[in-house]
Amino acid sequence: MAAGTLTRPGDKSAVSARPGRRPVALLTVSSLVAALLALPLVFLLVEAHGAGASDVAHLIFRPLTRTLLWNTVRLTVVVTAACAVIGTGAAWCVERTDLPGRRVWAVLVVVPLAIPDFVVSFGWNSLWTWAHGFAGAVIVMTLAVYPLVYLPVAASLRMADPGQEEVARSLGSGRVRTFVRITLGQAKGAILGGCLLVALVMLAEYGAFEILGYQTFTTEIFTEFNGYSIAASCALSLVLVVLSLLVVAGEGALRGQGRVSRSGPMTQRVNPPQRLGWTRWPVLAAFAALVLLALGVPVAATVYWIQAGQAAGLSGGANVSLLDAAGHTALYGGSAGVLATILAFPVALLAIRHAGRVRQLLERSTYLVLGMPGIVIAFALSYFTEKYAAGFGYGTSMLLIGCYAIMFFPLALVGVKASLARAPASLDEVARFRVTIRLAGPGLVAAFCLVFLSVVTELTATLLLIPTGAQTLATQFWSYETNLSYSQAAPFALVMIIVAAVPSYVLGRFFNRPVQARG
Repeated sequence: MAAGTLTRPGDKSAVSARPGRRPVALLTVSSLVAALLALPLVFLLVEAHGAGASDVAHLIFRPLTRTLLWNTVRLTVVVTAACAVIGTGAAWCVERTDLPGRRVWAVLVVVPLAIPDFVVSFGWNSLWTWAHGFAGAVIVMTLAVYPLVYLPVAASLRMADPGQEEVARSLGSGRVRTFVRITLGQAKGAILGGCLLVALVMLAEYGAFEILGYQTFTTEIFTEFNGYSIAASCALSLVLVVLSLLVVAGEGALRGQGRVSRSGPMTQRVNPPQRLGWTRWPVLAAFAALVLLALGVPVAATVYWIQAGQAAGLSGGANVSLLDAAGHTALYGGSAGVLATILAFPVALLAIRHAGRVRQLLERSTYLVLGMPGIVIAFALSYFTEKYAAGFGYGTSMLLIGCYAIMFFPLALVGVKASLARAPASLDEVARFRVTIRLAGPGLVAAFCLVFLSVVTELTATLLLIPTGAQTLATQFWSYETNLSYSQAAPFALVMIIVAAVPSYVLGRFFNRPVQARG
């Protein structure tokens, strides 16, 4: 294979450079990480066994479960499809065309990821009564999570070698056919990875659905847990785990066995941008509308409620509370981001560099945790802490940070894998791992930022595990919002957006850096 080219999906030559060598250390560390992430599932199975098979079956097969299943599945399918179209289209326009102001748009389309889902729903629902139920949930969640598809696809398109596209065009393929077969083919893994994250986030979302009055498994599970109906909540959580398994299995089947990676030296040519011509104006209008709806509406609603309440939440003791909550949020998010990224590296390296069904199953099993409600993971950690650790760490920030790292581990894994897949496997031998670490820098930064953003917007697990006397921006906002104190909740929403906007900006600028050729 020519140096610097990309292997196509399905090309088995992209598999590990050392297929005959058993990575004992990586297998051991990755197995320990997978075991840690399996604790919530073990908790569900233990509780289900204690409740009895017949009782659990009765709870699962009641009419309410069918309603929750229909609500959850149809919303997940619609939002995932919408995010795939919006995220992929936006990434292609930014990375591969002469769209005016590409660097600005690259940042603006990522910033909505900084706005918590429940803040987006708060903005829409507090201004318009029609933004409720299924329609409101589709709008809110699509605008909130489409960057999860945009980011990996943008990175994939930026790193892809244009050689295959040039060959296809020289053989007579039109622009559309080349885009569908070659461009989307190269970005297939990134698109599916982003869709996987969107689907799993949808399965585990709570706050946005609660505000919008849309009943799903997560809202009912939270209600059952608060009502101390542990058996019912665990039964519903098991159904949610099965849905997550189906999503992960479906993504794996669509992805196939191939990998996209570079096999030669890191020489990369810049792909010349395609001219939009007269279509640049409709495309610009579409970008403006997307940013206005995803970023402008929630920010405008937040500012409106602050002004309506005469900024009451920013004065006196509330100001101290605001700063204290912001400090705790940044501390927890940064710590969890570092921990999750470190845990993800060996699992990603094992998945990228070493083939095998057992290793693939080990890696893919870690995605299941993203489909579990945060409250289930928090209860699981509390359960094991009390039963097997004599309460060590319970009620401390250490347990909360560990919970965050487990919850958002798949986000870190996707970011790390994206960079490792682009680093030639031969460099592991030549540079003794140091160069691989350097080349994986983009994925490590992206992984940290994604986890940090998710921690800033996390609610249910935080409500259960936050140490006594501490508050985060999310918990303070929720406390005011549930009491319909919109003017007092708005300042916390605004600061949440500002805190999370920093890593969002870094992500946008990072993925928009000019590609430099390496000789």
